[in-house]
Amino acid sequence: MTRRAHIAMFSIAAHGHVNPSLEVIRELVARGHRVTYAIPPLFAEKVAETGAEPKPWNSTLPEPGADPGAWGTELLDHVELFLADAIQALPQLAEAYEGDVPDLVLHDITAYPARVLAHRWGVPAISLSPNLVAWEGYEEEVAEPMWAEPKNTARGQAYYARFQAWLEENGITLHPDAFVGRPDRSLVLIPRVLQPHADRVDESTYTFVGACQGDRSVQGECRRPDGVEKVVLVSLGSAFTDRPGFYRECVRAFGGLPGWHLVLQIGGQVDPARLGDVPSNVEVRSWVPQLAILRQADLFVTHAGAGGSQEGLATGTPMIAVPQAVDQFGNADMLESLGVARRLATEEATAEALRSTALALVDDPEVVRRLKEIQAGMAQEGGTRRAVELIEAELPRRRA
Repeated sequence: MTRRAHIAMFSIAAHGHVNPSLEVIRELVARGHRVTYAIPPLFAEKVAETGAEPKPWNSTLPEPGADPGAWGTELLDHVELFLADAIQALPQLAEAYEGDVPDLVLHDITAYPARVLAHRWGVPAISLSPNLVAWEGYEEEVAEPMWAEPKNTARGQAYYARFQAWLEENGITLHPDAFVGRPDRSLVLIPRVLQPHADRVDESTYTFVGACQGDRSVQGECRRPDGVEKVVLVSLGSAFTDRPGFYRECVRAFGGLPGWHLVLQIGGQVDPARLGDVPSNVEVRSWVPQLAILRQADLFVTHAGAGGSQEGLATGTPMIAVPQAVDQFGNADMLESLGVARRLATEEATAEALRSTALALVDDPEVVRRLKEIQAGMAQEGGTRRAVELIEAELPRRRA
């Protein structure tokens, strides 16, 4: 029998980083482990629902739903926010765990203090990655070109100097790039098919366990409306949702289309009144139980975040990918290359383009075939069960 342990999870207050971990945490608790979860107060209740014990800490990062402009517009804007947050969070987290050192640390890829604390405590650390990971050659092909200009600026050099000094103060000799992008051990919470250059990923470090979705019936169920032939869900996730013009195009594309029903999730930033007159076959919501709707849907218009992308694959739903930021562009390309989606830039996503793309996708037997093939492959990855077994396997081996 596996030894019961104290496992500590660390993350930031972001839906796309917290949600993928929750079923793993829930299952660890169900197996009798004591799980603490260091998280800003905004997500404490969601964490507590898994049975884990929240360890609240105060973050300086923009909260979910904040103006995306709060993150800045340049690469350095973004990474400076994360570093500053990590530096101020570390003393808080060290105090929260004083006299309560865990046996093992789990951490989101953005939770820099977690890896520092694991080093300080001398316990193993496992990264839970909610999106793509580095492959052999990633640095040369992606990171170096992306950082070439910022690293040559005084600001970029100051950022790296501050990061390196912080690491060295805490006894870590790794370069900041390796510290952030090259964990000792990582469980990847996306299907392998969404990983670029998957054949070049070091699987002695990274293990793809796929989607860890679990039972979300508490979020609500969904029933296809009577007489409806096609259901389409439109969602841009939880962050970059202030897109009233795009939503109006979606209403024009599917509103009044015979036999179609549109579920339009607009988030909390847009007043529904800005959409104008909405036909009776259009349902406007600020939030929806996405997975439940996708199980009934015939089409998913998505921003191609890692969570939404894999939910579309898991439910066998054809997708129109309209990426908004960060990894979504790469995910959209991957979905299109898999033959299960079409990518449209936001400015190209007119009512006419959305409608014609939708009609072609939902009636394409090759798209259906590819989705079924991918679903079968995802089922073999193991999801939550495999993730937890791999975490438990680290306990006796590392503590022998």
